[in-house]
Amino acid sequence: MTISLVLVIVMAVLFACGVYAMLERSLTRVLIGFLLLGNAANLLLLVVMGAPGVAPFYDGGETDAADMSDALPQALTLTAIVITFGISAFLLALIYRSWQLGQADTVIDDADDVALRTRTADEPEDAMDEESRSDDEDVTTDFVGDVASPIRVLHQGDLSQLVDDAPVDRVAVRRPDDEDDSRDTQDGDRP
Repeated sequence: MTISLVLVIVMAVLFACGVYAMLERSLTRVLIGFLLLGNAANLLLLVVMGAPGVAPFYDGGETDAADMSDALPQALTLTAIVITFGISAFLLALIYRSWQLGQADTVIDDADDVALRTRTADEPEDAMDEESRSDDEDVTTDFVGDVASPIRVLHQGDLSQLVDDAPVDRVAVRRPDDEDDSRDTQDGDRP
């Protein structure tokens, strides 16, 4: 057997064990299954990379491109490692909180899940849609009856405390009533 075939078999076993572990009710087993899936994905990227080659650095054109290894699967593997680490940290926090609250890390069914499972095939398919509809047709929002007014943009003349010294893209036009203004209007400031 070649090395690639061994990696493919190990990858398939890791995928199978990871999926099996993720289907359990224990959050710890879900975490282990997710870690197995992450490692299987890394092995998949290793197999996709192909035969090892020379490092893909630019050396002035002396090395042929066919002799270099592909850098994309390596970058994707690093990304997969980071994503696996982040989700594993989240799952560990979830497991810790679940253990603090209930002294167990198993996911239990709530009443709605049990009711969905006990449904019979005789019930109509839109029974779920009928349950979600509201009986009150006169539902109002908080904004009904409120008087809406348009937004008013304030300028320097509206409030004496407002200082409008932001630069603009257009050249300011000097008005006749701005004779006492000592600012230079050539740099784009408003008068």
